[in-house]
Amino acid sequence: MSLTRIGTAHMYDRTINNIGKQQSQLTSQMEHASAGKRVLRASDDPVAAAQAERARTRQSRIETDQRTLDAQTATIKYGESTLGEINGAMQEFRSLIVNAGNGAYNQTQRDTLVEQLQNLRSQILTYSNRQDSNGLPLFRGLDANSSHVFPNGTQSMQSGQTNPGEYTITNSLDGALAFFSGKTGNGVLAVDVGATNQGLAWADVGTIRDPATAIALTTPIDITFRDGASGGMEYSVDGTNWAAYKSGDTIAVAGMDLVITGAPKAGDTFTVKSSERQSIFEVLDSAIKTVKDNVKPDGSTVYGGLAHGLAKSLAEIDTQLNRVSTVRGFAGDLLNQAERMGSTLLERNEQMESQRSAAEDIDMVAALSQLKTQETAISAALQSYASIQKLSLFNYIN
Repeated sequence: MSLTRIGTAHMYDRTINNIGKQQSQLTSQMEHASAGKRVLRASDDPVAAAQAERARTRQSRIETDQRTLDAQTATIKYGESTLGEINGAMQEFRSLIVNAGNGAYNQTQRDTLVEQLQNLRSQILTYSNRQDSNGLPLFRGLDANSSHVFPNGTQSMQSGQTNPGEYTITNSLDGALAFFSGKTGNGVLAVDVGATNQGLAWADVGTIRDPATAIALTTPIDITFRDGASGGMEYSVDGTNWAAYKSGDTIAVAGMDLVITGAPKAGDTFTVKSSERQSIFEVLDSAIKTVKDNVKPDGSTVYGGLAHGLAKSLAEIDTQLNRVSTVRGFAGDLLNQAERMGSTLLERNEQMESQRSAAEDIDMVAALSQLKTQETAISAALQSYASIQKLSLFNYIN
């Protein structure tokens, strides 16, 4: 009799334990189904948990790369738009220089143009010193001697550097190339008008015919004018051989074809020398000086010096515009690179999300079906247990 009582109690205990386990399983299934995840803790599936954690770590790195790329892209966009503003100001500056050559203008009218030119020069200086959201120059250049990044010549100059990394672009643009890589004259040789010239003659910037000879020039060459025996004007390139001068004719000098136009006077000179590096600000200052200073004591214009200076300035402004456009094109290429990198990061993020989901997410259809089955099983177990509890001797006697 004692054994029977022990067996019945043991059966009750086992039934309660089984029901408890099923309820625990039901609770776990409800928790997983509610979270939508098959793996909530590493103990659920150690391998899948590790795979999901690796995927999340990679996703975190991808998000960091994307934030960095977005910041760099914003900086380059700002730099590119600033270069567009510089280009526009330079084009307006160039138009005013062309207007300054109008023969109908007197010096008073040209002085009005000088004021506009100086204002544009100040605008361009301001644009070139713009900073990004971190307070760093858009066009990397550092000046240890003034509050302005530019102009600073070649002192403490730093050009933009590309950041290392598969998904990064440079966070600055090359200010050295944009603003400090210009050349005087045509870029190989430059022509200066004599400071004491009295005639009304000017020269173009010349066309390089023999690059090797032009590049090899080390000592400046003077083109000198004198009165000819027949009453006309003569010129000499080397100081000994003289030839008749005719306005607009081509003069060969140092591998370059040079055209001098106008009416020079005896003693007038033009000097051909190697081009020198100059900044965009030196070009603007030289152009302003040409318009401002080519005036005689009586207030009339020194047309020869003005015409020569304007021709030289226009050529050098065009060179600087090419430099600005080059850096702007580079900025556009960087933005294209950033767009491709962003697309790649998006694809990688989707790939990592797919791996994470496969490792830890739950099949909701199967989970809900299993949850329903488990609920039904527990309900049946509870009902069965309640019925079995009633099968006692006392109930039988009653």
